[in-house]
Amino acid sequence: MRILGIDPGLRVTGFGVIDKEGAVLRYVASGCIRANAKARLPERIRTLFVGVGEVMARYAPDEAVAEKVFVNVNPHSTLLLGQARGAVIAALVAGNLPVAEYTALQIKQAVVGQGKAAKRQVEHMVMRLLNLSGAPQADASDALSAAICHAHAGLGGMAKRIEALKTS
Repeated sequence: MRILGIDPGLRVTGFGVIDKEGAVLRYVASGCIRANAKARLPERIRTLFVGVGEVMARYAPDEAVAEKVFVNVNPHSTLLLGQARGAVIAALVAGNLPVAEYTALQIKQAVVGQGKAAKRQVEHMVMRLLNLSGAPQADASDALSAAICHAHAGLGGMAKRIEALKTS
C-alpha cells in the first residue's frame, strides 16, 4: 500500500510518500509545494490544489492522510491554515483517494510514543523508521510522520481490521 502524507501550509505544504509492505515501511519520496507568499490567497490555494494533484499523478498513492488543523492564538492564521488544508483535502478527494486525518498529538504518539514529543524527536524517528541517511525538510518530515502514523493505525491499518471484525 502506498500512502501520501500531507502537512498543509499556506506558504509551504509538505508531502511524504511511503510504501507499507506488511510491517515494513519504505521511503518513496518527500518534498514541499511552495506557494508564492506575495500572491493573493486564491492563487496560493490554486498552487496547493494543483501541486497536490501533481504529486498524486507522479506517485499514485492508494490512501492519503492530512494533519488536522490546530487552533492557535491568532484566529486569522487558523482560518488561513484551514483554507490551505481545505484545498489539499479537495485535491485528494478529487483524485479519488480515501483521506484520513490525525492531530499532531496522535501523529507524535504513533511515531515517537509520546504525544508531546519535540519536533526534533519526531524528525529523528522518521529518519530511523524509514532508514534515511539524512533529515528531510521540516515540512516534508511532518508529512512523512503523518504517513507513518496512518500506516500504523489508519484506513489500511488497524482501524480497517477492527471494522472487518465487527461485520463478520
